[in-house]
Amino acid sequence: MAFERRRILATLAGAALARPAIAQQRTSAASVASDWQPTRPIQCIVGFAPGGGADQIARAICEGAAPLFPQPLVVVNRPGAGGTIAAQFVAGQPPDGHTLLMAGGSESTSIPAFRDVPYDPKRSFRAVMRLMRQRLFIITKADGRFRTIQEAIAAARAAPGSVSYGSSGVGSIPHSAFLVLERAAGVEMLHSPYTGGAPAVQAVAAGQIDLAGAHPEEFKGLADAGVVRVLAVASPERAPHYPDAPTLKELGYEEAVIENMKGWVVPAGTPDAIVASLHDRFRRAMTSAPWRAFLDRTGDTDGYLSGPEFQAAMDRLLETVRTVARRA
Repeated sequence: MAFERRRILATLAGAALARPAIAQQRTSAASVASDWQPTRPIQCIVGFAPGGGADQIARAICEGAAPLFPQPLVVVNRPGAGGTIAAQFVAGQPPDGHTLLMAGGSESTSIPAFRDVPYDPKRSFRAVMRLMRQRLFIITKADGRFRTIQEAIAAARAAPGSVSYGSSGVGSIPHSAFLVLERAAGVEMLHSPYTGGAPAVQAVAAGQIDLAGAHPEEFKGLADAGVVRVLAVASPERAPHYPDAPTLKELGYEEAVIENMKGWVVPAGTPDAIVASLHDRFRRAMTSAPWRAFLDRTGDTDGYLSGPEFQAAMDRLLETVRTVARRA
């Protein structure tokens, strides 16, 4: 009995001695995200023109995250080629946490399905996190010739190529959505590519094109002012901010369900500690006043995913668009 008591006491003593080591390991793992600190301003690269959806998202989240970084977050626009110019630039940067790409859109999930790009969308980057999913709307000029998307489709069916639409570039998410719609409706429209969503929206407002695929932050001001009209949404459900706009799916175009995504990626090979630090800071920024105000103002959807989940979502959408591209 005495021997048994001694054995139990020895076991408890050993466990007590082990606790500090275990606690130290847990503390070390928990603090890994704070171990890395940037030593110079962080470039947050956006592959589209200032004022567009990606640009506004980047600026809103960077405003919210700024107090959490010891160095400035600098949004840099490198527009052109549907975001692939920016993606190529970031893919070639050192994996040191000082260059991020606003990804998840055309450069990651659409354009590589249509043509070769100078980077591998699945292997040239390491996903940090997804910030949001963006509803894609079809808009027209408020006093233009179409009051519904059905009228536009009927006009395109009657005279192929007579209905024009704008997008943020060949192979972009809006372009892919229109290709799906054209195929589903059995019509042919005229595509006018632009360097970003904002220029395409401005072209609609000016009456230079009939339609455009755009996100709320790109057209909300013009819609509120009665300059543009929302005709439809390519999401699986109607948008709370535009409840009168039908989904393309409910109009009978089952395949026409395409949404954009936005989040941060860094060059492949970026160490775990740096990715964890970036993730945790921007994750905290998603509760900040600037970010919440941005979502409330635009009606976009907070769509957080972890880095691996974000990469898997991008890969799935890329394969979906590749199916569309092969039929184009």
